[in-house]
Amino acid sequence: MKLYICEICGDAYIGEEKPTDCPFCGAKNNFIKNADEAKPIVNEKIPASTRGDDRSSTRGGDISELSQKNLLETLALETRANAMYLCMAGKASEYKIKAMYKRLAKVELEHAVIVTKLLGIVMPEMKAETCADENQENFQKTIELEDHAVELYKKFTSEATEPNIRKFFGALMQVEAGHIELIKNL
Repeated sequence: MKLYICEICGDAYIGEEKPTDCPFCGAKNNFIKNADEAKPIVNEKIPASTRGDDRSSTRGGDISELSQKNLLETLALETRANAMYLCMAGKASEYKIKAMYKRLAKVELEHAVIVTKLLGIVMPEMKAETCADENQENFQKTIELEDHAVELYKKFTSEATEPNIRKFFGALMQVEAGHIELIKNL
């Protein structure tokens, strides 16, 4: 058995082979490293040169104002997606659809947890969301949510000056695009 760590969420995976995607946050294989080589973004220092002063830190107070704003918007989006997918899981007409939405909800929640770690804040109270009673309507809503997330994270990736924040948004963009592909292939 080997130990692998995801550089996006920092969670460990134990197995014979490296997983194709992180089973916790959905990050692609290239973000999963042997435990001795992994440098999770939540542990990386933010270089002073990206902040405009001579200090380095790993916490939110030292993240640029724009990145903080973008991370807070990400937190709102990811917690809403989590609640939406839990609603969709509850209304799914087939077990495989229910299971898929439960997994998507967990992935979106993990993204929210990463944001709270990056900013050094407490997770906000989760609010319930409503969804349609029919799978097809929920599939369409999922694609809309994920399309919006991909475009938003593309923008946030280009705006981030901090390497770990840029890496985070780039990984999220890939994960959310994978969710779109998943729904379209059902």
